[in-house]
Amino acid sequence: MLFTAKYVIPITSPYIEDGAVLVKDDKIEDVGTSAALKAKYPDEEVRDMGLSALMPGFVDVHTHLGYTAMRGMFGDLPYASWKREVLRHELFFYDEDWVDSARLGVLEAIASGITTVADISSSDCTLKAVEEMGLRARVYLEVMTTHREHTHDVVQEGVEKLERWRQQTKSELIDFGIAPGPVYACHPEVFREIARYATSENMPVAMHLAGSQEETDFIRYGSSPFSVHGSEHEHGKLTAAYPPWLPAGASPVKYVSNWDILDVPEVLLIHCVHVDDEDVAILKDKGAAIGYCPRINAKLGMGSAPIDKFVNARLTVGLGTDSPAAVDTTDMIDEMRIGLMITRATSTGPRLQASSANTLRMATVESARALGIEDKVGSLESGKQADIIAIDLHNSHQNPTSNPESAVIYTANQDNVKMTMVAGRILYDDFVHVSGCDRDGIVETARKLRERIRGEAQDDALRKEILDHATEDERDRYNR
Repeated sequence: MLFTAKYVIPITSPYIEDGAVLVKDDKIEDVGTSAALKAKYPDEEVRDMGLSALMPGFVDVHTHLGYTAMRGMFGDLPYASWKREVLRHELFFYDEDWVDSARLGVLEAIASGITTVADISSSDCTLKAVEEMGLRARVYLEVMTTHREHTHDVVQEGVEKLERWRQQTKSELIDFGIAPGPVYACHPEVFREIARYATSENMPVAMHLAGSQEETDFIRYGSSPFSVHGSEHEHGKLTAAYPPWLPAGASPVKYVSNWDILDVPEVLLIHCVHVDDEDVAILKDKGAAIGYCPRINAKLGMGSAPIDKFVNARLTVGLGTDSPAAVDTTDMIDEMRIGLMITRATSTGPRLQASSANTLRMATVESARALGIEDKVGSLESGKQADIIAIDLHNSHQNPTSNPESAVIYTANQDNVKMTMVAGRILYDDFVHVSGCDRDGIVETARKLRERIRGEAQDDALRKEILDHATEDERDRYNR
């Protein structure tokens, strides 16, 4: 089918006014002007998207879609307090609750023009949801322990779980990675064990790093709201080994670099807000990719990543929406707009680098590059997968526009996405889900889940009962 629109934004080449994209099966066959492609393919069925921008689907380089049902629960809390509340509430989730929550997240991602998600979770909730609804995904299994003696078993259990996931998954749109937990929740041997496994198996790695001042203080000084001293006291154990490692006196980047994790061939580092010039040099030397999540960084008061330094160091920087429990919407257009404005406001270098065109690249082909899949998605080019979205510009305040890239970022939002296609299959059309999912049922289930969790989170007796049956690592995590 030949899709035509007022604008086609290929990303890797200039936008085309009165453009067209030819889709055959699951691939893009051709891109050009509407007139040229209609003449070239006279027998092809034509679908006109009108005053819209056709462009590649967004590649969300970092998400936690299982947390979607928690959005709006935690107001304006700063990062450490927000994290504690999330951990306190997730304690009351059953396995199916995580899946129901992830279904809501995938539903919104599709309606927001996101065609690929890279999700970190300790469960298979997002895996189930993306496979059901036809989204492209990289699913990272998160593993963590603060206990050195548990490290090998915890990582091995994760490896075995990943293999089960791989065998059970039928969709060719899904691949897998492994993710160590946050540095304040992992003994450093976890990084070394994961590095060995990922390098030997050519497995992608993603990890949160240098995201907050609290994390930085914890690693450098051993003192911050993430101190684990209280965990064992709550259960009467008074273990002398806490914390299980000494303060490093170094930045988080230098700290984890000593434990081999940055030597993994394909490593994606989320946030990297609190980094200095030496850290950036290390990241450049290691060839790491960065996951930039400006909205959560801003909302939780985490700081602002030095994007200009990353760009000058020629690091690959992709864009992510991060946890819906903080940012409330899975909206890549909003992410682009806020990220662009923050970068322009804080950049010390030429602000021409922080442009609409470059920000669209970050949300598409650069995010794809950060995941190592830029040969498949991220731009409208012949031979690539037909992951295509249409953004309606009828209500743009720039209409008529002289620059559709600017119009998309500065005047559109997720509600203007009118079509989402993944691998040639339309999942969302004319503002309606057409993938076969029960949208209303998913929304109602999530609503009831939110109501129940809000109530149970206030029940201290129930919390104690759950923790009494938890593992040592789980108690450490939820008491932090």
